[in-house]
Amino acid sequence: MAALTDLSLFSSGPPPFPAKTTPSTSPKTLDLSFLRRNRLRPRCSVAIVSSPSDMAAPPPTEAASVDCVVVGGGISGLCVAQALATRHADLAAEVLVTEARDRVGGNITTVERDGYLWEEGPNSFQPSDPVLSMAVDSGLKDDLVLGDPNAPRFVLWDGKLRPVPAKPTDLPVFDLMSIVGKLRAGLGAIGIRPPPPGHEESVEEFVRRNLGDEVFERLIEPFCSGVYAGDPTKLSMKAAFGKVWKLEQNGGSIIDGTIKAIQERNKNPKPPRDPRLPTPKGQTVGSFRKGLTMLPDAISTRLGSKVKLSWKLSSIKKSDSQGYILTYETPEGLISVKTKCIVMTTPSYVASSLIRPLSNDAADALSKFYYPPVAAVTVSYPKEAIRTEHLIDGELKGFGQLHPRSQGVETLGTLYSSSLFPNRAPPGRVLLLNYIGGAMNTGIINKTESDLVVSVDQDLRKMLIKPTTKDPLVLGVRVWPQAIPQFLIGHLDLLETAKASLQSSGFEGLFLGGNYVAGVALGRCVEGAYESAAEVSDFLAKYAYK
Repeated sequence: MAALTDLSLFSSGPPPFPAKTTPSTSPKTLDLSFLRRNRLRPRCSVAIVSSPSDMAAPPPTEAASVDCVVVGGGISGLCVAQALATRHADLAAEVLVTEARDRVGGNITTVERDGYLWEEGPNSFQPSDPVLSMAVDSGLKDDLVLGDPNAPRFVLWDGKLRPVPAKPTDLPVFDLMSIVGKLRAGLGAIGIRPPPPGHEESVEEFVRRNLGDEVFERLIEPFCSGVYAGDPTKLSMKAAFGKVWKLEQNGGSIIDGTIKAIQERNKNPKPPRDPRLPTPKGQTVGSFRKGLTMLPDAISTRLGSKVKLSWKLSSIKKSDSQGYILTYETPEGLISVKTKCIVMTTPSYVASSLIRPLSNDAADALSKFYYPPVAAVTVSYPKEAIRTEHLIDGELKGFGQLHPRSQGVETLGTLYSSSLFPNRAPPGRVLLLNYIGGAMNTGIINKTESDLVVSVDQDLRKMLIKPTTKDPLVLGVRVWPQAIPQFLIGHLDLLETAKASLQSSGFEGLFLGGNYVAGVALGRCVEGAYESAAEVSDFLAKYAYK
């Protein structure tokens, strides 16, 4: 759950195929097949140069010239293009987004069928101003849906789902931690703890040192599972949770750093907030009326012919004058595009292969980022299957639950999808999205879909679902072989090596973007897109005077 509000937000994976709805009689005998979506026809307005299979055809010739090419039509790439169009159109008037697959959205996969609507990739976002700006600029303001900020979040501990404190007044009474653990956390937060060790700390090292063992084991370890599906003994605190890491760096302790940050904000207030943006109440999560896919679809519609589908980038070359020449394999032949700059928003392993002819050092650095497998298993139970102690006013209410690895369950966490947003399940049904796998359970890649459903169902019966309940209705099983980039110790150094290698090799104007750069949460991808667009604008401003 990002900030204990939503579960993992995945990076690009294989082409998405929505799972078939299959009422189950026994999870062990489920036969789940996949149905392909109706595919969008590629929109290609650039002239045909030659056919990839026609060896006698002349080499590609330049068929278009643009200010910027964004490689990758996932949420990061589309938002870069949208940000350029809305905030930097004076410098980046001509932008092209190219996507190798025949649909936009990357890992965002919303499925609607038989009265259900569910996600098989990212599930939600934190409604920060950048995300809200992107939604409003895309015409989706009236389609925004926000979760109840008062809905509880739970962590499994000692066989019981225990609420996580949502506000300061909850701290004395919540039972997820002991009194000793709370005192240790409080003393550490004000600076009564060992000093920083002088090397890049893992998340585990940082949290145990600052806040104690209980905070790590009962809050942060499951939190890492929810956000990264990662191993906190290997995740870098500086890279994965940089804002918290900076508090200690800047203030000497977490509390002093927080006070100092507040003082700095008061001295340097932000510009007035865009009056078009809605104001979320409290800490909550957001989506859209028909799911997250509405955002990439809306951006793509607004960009129109600037989005090219089924365009596979085969080579990048430096132009003899300035800029770059990109060659694509398309359904209509080889097409060459000249551009002043490039933003690569593909996964790092894809970017590595594309830029290797330009810089071995940059490609080597990008190839070292690790993406473990994660599966999203979506199931439904009748409302009466929920254990009575988990009902509030007769309903399952809440954001969801996280499961520490020490608690004897395989599932990383469960989102209460039908409680989060309206119209996600038929009346009388509960829709649950479960994530399983990650860096500490890579064996899921070898399991069948039926095996994954069985594991999830067995885990849910230990804490949320009555043991005597009939088998669940299985809506979707999606395995992402390379899911979430892990921000491991050394991540920022590798990223800086890749960027510096491109610069030193003379490849200015080739920018790296996407979730391995900005952060894995959908909101961070959007924020990173605005940052990438500003970099492009600054570069083009200099380019204009060369």
